[in-house]
Amino acid sequence: MRYRRFGKTNLLLSVFSLGTMRCLSSEAIFRQTIERAITLGINHFETAKGYGNSEQYLGQFFAQQPSSCRERLYITTKLPPTPNPDQMSQWIDESLQLLQVDHLNCLAIHGINTWDHFRWLTQPNGCWIALQKALDDGRIHHIGFSTHGDLDLILETIKTNLFEFINLHYYYFFQRNAPAIVLASQKDLGIFIISPGDKGGCLYTPPNRLQSLCKPFSPLELTYRFLLSDHRITTLSVGAANPEELACTLELDVGPLTLSEIDIFQRLETHIETTLGSDRCRQCYQCLPCPETINIPEVLRLRNLAVAYDMIDFAQYRYRMFENAAHWFPGNKGNHCTECGDCLPRCPEKLNIPQLLQNTHQQLNGSPRRRLWE
Repeated sequence: MRYRRFGKTNLLLSVFSLGTMRCLSSEAIFRQTIERAITLGINHFETAKGYGNSEQYLGQFFAQQPSSCRERLYITTKLPPTPNPDQMSQWIDESLQLLQVDHLNCLAIHGINTWDHFRWLTQPNGCWIALQKALDDGRIHHIGFSTHGDLDLILETIKTNLFEFINLHYYYFFQRNAPAIVLASQKDLGIFIISPGDKGGCLYTPPNRLQSLCKPFSPLELTYRFLLSDHRITTLSVGAANPEELACTLELDVGPLTLSEIDIFQRLETHIETTLGSDRCRQCYQCLPCPETINIPEVLRLRNLAVAYDMIDFAQYRYRMFENAAHWFPGNKGNHCTECGDCLPRCPEKLNIPQLLQNTHQQLNGSPRRRLWE
């Protein structure tokens, strides 16, 4: 296992972190997964108030470890934003109690996803009052934030200079947040990539076409290498459901991409260009805002992946969260398009956006989906 400095926190974290949202089927499975992670050299564990019994199980496990082991391990827990500082203070104390610790190595505000969330933190009587008090009295050592918000919101949150790290969605198949990587690095924030195996494309179970395009590597190995070759990124979340899912890919190189890896990324780019042709959405976001609040770029990104790489399961999984996951995955589905034409003159690719939205809805719509931890 390799380790990297987590920005201005100065913590030395393993380049893979264990997210504990999925290994909650039983306390025994949870314990076995944690033990396996430690054996592999993982020293950073992520939990959250909203992750079922995760904080409780993690606290019970760590309380039984010798101090020599416990001191080498780090916990990040996450609490949602709130306009009420008293509520935030109560949540902090509850997490400390469940985790059976006297301080939190890292606390992340869980989901600065809207401008209201931003204001709750930055207004004079907001919840930062409670966070600052917890920093001052040592209950929290480092504060960061996670986000599913728009790029503009992410950049403004980084610019507040309140935070020491960021939990961010950024993958080979979703590079919209690249400017946030740049700014976070300039501000010396630790950068923690959220769920690259799942949100990055359901790469634990990739389709045959994508596997073939990525040979001799697996799609999961390639996405890990894409991220770990970037020295600005500290650690990647691995959301294993059991010990068996902590695979040997955790031993990957963290150096620059090799020529063979670069060739494969070029192969992927050539394939999507050839397959989609003039129907490819290049994710410029100039089509927004949509009068019907359709998240046009994300809908068409999912279409890109489904058509070019046969990533249909992933595209359906994400598309079906529209209208069912609130601010965690905002926007209406493509069938809300009224063909008003507002987006058409703004698209530099001259895409027939209404037609593509309807086509995508027909291909990907189905039973609603919610976020796993809800």
